[in-house]
Amino acid sequence: MNGFKKKAKNKSPFSSSTLSKWDRKYVWHPFTQMKEWEEETPLIIERGDGIYLYDIHGNKYLDGSSSIWVNLHGHRHRALDTAIQEQLGKIAHSTLLGAASPPSILLAKELVNISPKGLTRVFYSDDGATAVEVALKMAIQYWQQQSPPQKKKKAFVRLDAAYHGDTMGSMSVGGTARFHERFRPLLFSTIALDAPYCYRCPLALRFPSCRTACLDPLEDVLSRRHEQIAGVVIEPMVQAVAGMITQPPGYLSRVRTLCSQYNVLLIADEVATGFGRTGTMFACNHERVTPDLLCVAKGLTGGYLPLAATLTTERIYEAFLGEPEKTFFHGHSYTGNALGCAAALANLEIFKKEKTLARVRKQSMLLQALLKPLAELPIVGDVRHCGMMAGIELVKDKETREPFPLSERMGHKIATECRRHGLLIRPIGDIVVLVPPLAATERQLRKMSSILTKACRVACRTIPL
Repeated sequence: MNGFKKKAKNKSPFSSSTLSKWDRKYVWHPFTQMKEWEEETPLIIERGDGIYLYDIHGNKYLDGSSSIWVNLHGHRHRALDTAIQEQLGKIAHSTLLGAASPPSILLAKELVNISPKGLTRVFYSDDGATAVEVALKMAIQYWQQQSPPQKKKKAFVRLDAAYHGDTMGSMSVGGTARFHERFRPLLFSTIALDAPYCYRCPLALRFPSCRTACLDPLEDVLSRRHEQIAGVVIEPMVQAVAGMITQPPGYLSRVRTLCSQYNVLLIADEVATGFGRTGTMFACNHERVTPDLLCVAKGLTGGYLPLAATLTTERIYEAFLGEPEKTFFHGHSYTGNALGCAAALANLEIFKKEKTLARVRKQSMLLQALLKPLAELPIVGDVRHCGMMAGIELVKDKETREPFPLSERMGHKIATECRRHGLLIRPIGDIVVLVPPLAATERQLRKMSSILTKACRVACRTIPL
């Protein structure tokens, strides 16, 4: 792949046993049952090169999760490395509170140029959850500052099994019970609607004969309660953490139409789907939708540094102009960090020079074809795919779609088998997720799918069905 540096020999001065011991003693890992972790040999990644990761023992792995969906162009990409190094020679960070910086200005201009038409303003934050928090607060304050004020507009509509982050606000508009239920007393109430989960349709219908009847409850809620609803929060095209649930054609554009019809803001969370992941720069582009607020993070810097942004329209921005009390009192210490913005600018330049989107569209079709044989396996109920995002739903009974008991941990077993053969993936329960870097070649995609298929076949032989 063009632009990658030679493998660096940056061997740690500490032994692998020492690092493993200290990791188990001092580090608390996210979304990890630490009792299990402490009983296992930790996987400690020391370096990366292209779409490969290397652990402290020198073992080589395909990065099948894009380091949790952030890496786009591969690790140690020359253009990204150089951009950060050059910016570091100037300044690493300066505040955007009452000041500005060239990288943050240039990046904001580029983001407006590539985002859906009508989004004109950029507010920076640190990660996906904070980008969503910003959007929620903007929406509430926007309605309060209308003339006359619409203070009743405080509610948000969200989809079941949605995931928008782990801060209090982002959890409130999420619906991933396994992650959020314990914190429910701390969260504000929302209006929850069924997700467009075609494989397990809550209405027991089939697309397209259903005519997307799953949208009827949204129209009903908006028609009755639009005076109390500030916004609808949605992950466009793909509900990622929910299990790569892909939305049927026309679903997103209809949501946009309903929000406009009932004077409700549409908040699009493109933290996972943005920056080429679905085959277009933003998932909203698939149906030519412009949300009122667009949240981005993850791939914004190509997977190098934490940086997020919330884009919005001039109409919303102008509601905050005027008296001091109209100010949007929100910010982060590292808002618009110069290193992050420099990386993001280089990331967007790579999209142009390497024709990334055209390649992703081609590789997306290949990935779909490579994963198709999985659907024939007795433990695979559904194979879902959009761009370079795929979810393979494992089931105990293919006919009834009965899931495996949680105690079986089938997703974990398949991920463990994949790791043995040099592929790192991270399942979501019994949804096996494959999210390769956009830079993955045909040969690398074939290797990933081959390992994953073999791992699923091993599971078929070891599980009584």
